[in-house]
Amino acid sequence: QVHLVESGGGLVQPGGSLRLFCEASGFPFSSADMTWHRRAPGKERELVAQISSGGNYPYYLDSVKGRFTISRDNAKNTVFLQMNSLKPEDTAVYFCNAVYRGSLYWGQGTQVAVSS
Repeated sequence: QVHLVESGGGLVQPGGSLRLFCEASGFPFSSADMTWHRRAPGKERELVAQISSGGNYPYYLDSVKGRFTISRDNAKNTVFLQMNSLKPEDTAVYFCNAVYRGSLYWGQGTQVAVSS
């Protein structure tokens, strides 16, 4: 059973940084592409970042390019999202996802709030 657990969210001031963690289990982590989505109140869900199984070919939402970095540690079954220069519009629930056997699996999410 695929299990994804996010952590690292919280309240931060504009311009600050947070590092999100996602611990995965129940599937061959090193064979799965991993993504982060977010959902802000009243807005559509959006794909924030994606990383291939081998750690190559990262994708970023235009609005986070140059500020967010996705990475993974296949030995620890963990994917990270480093978020710098945070803006109020980054406020959302952030979800970790695994793309495995044609399905997209979701974690429970972690809240990120950017406010002064």
